[in-house]
Amino acid sequence: MIDDLREEEIVNKVGGRFKLSTLIQKRMVALNGGSRPLVDIDTKDKMQIVIEEIKQNKIFLDTSSNLRITGASAEAGGPLDFDSTDL
Repeated sequence: MIDDLREEEIVNKVGGRFKLSTLIQKRMVALNGGSRPLVDIDTKDKMQIVIEEIKQNKIFLDTSSNLRITGASAEAGGPLDFDSTDL
C-alpha cells in the first residue's frame, strides 16, 4: 500500500504530492463519515480503499481542491459535494 504512494504514476495522476495528500485526507474523512467505497476490494483498510479509488480514477480534486467522484453512482449516492469548510 505505502509502495503505491511512492510511485510517481499516482503522484502525477493527481497533480503532485500535496494534492495527493489532500485527496487522501478528504476521502478518508468522507469514508469515516459513512460514505461507501467506490471500489470492490477485499479489505476493510480505508487507506487501501482510497488508493484503489485513485488508481481506478474514481475520485479527484476539482480546481478548488474539493473532492469529487467521477460520474454519478447509485451506490455512492451520486456526486459528492465536499469542501474544506466542512472540516
